[in-house]
Amino acid sequence: MRILIIIFTLCFTSYCSAQFVSYDDRLHFGAGAVISAGTYTVVYLKTKDKKKAFWYSLGTSVLAGVAKEVRDSGQKNNIFDTGEIVATALGGLTASTTINLFIGKNKDKKHKDTALVN
Repeated sequence: MRILIIIFTLCFTSYCSAQFVSYDDRLHFGAGAVISAGTYTVVYLKTKDKKKAFWYSLGTSVLAGVAKEVRDSGQKNNIFDTGEIVATALGGLTASTTINLFIGKNKDKKHKDTALVN
């Protein structure tokens, strides 16, 4: 019975257009990532605090997405699109998380110099 349900589910997924990502949403994702990465770098270099850099960079990308949508909604034939804010925030979250994972603790480990002796 499970196999039958899986087959029917896979047959009907091609009729769904929920997985379509528009070009504009991809641009918002990229802009959120660039804004977040820049903010993370500046805040981390100033404070050396990973948590503060993460939250500031994520907040900056969300703020940029909201500001752009507020600006766009004031123009003729445009509406306030929360999907674009989400795309910008997800770009910021992706960049912040990625940078946060690769910035490690700076431990001063003293390595002994070893020489190979024959």
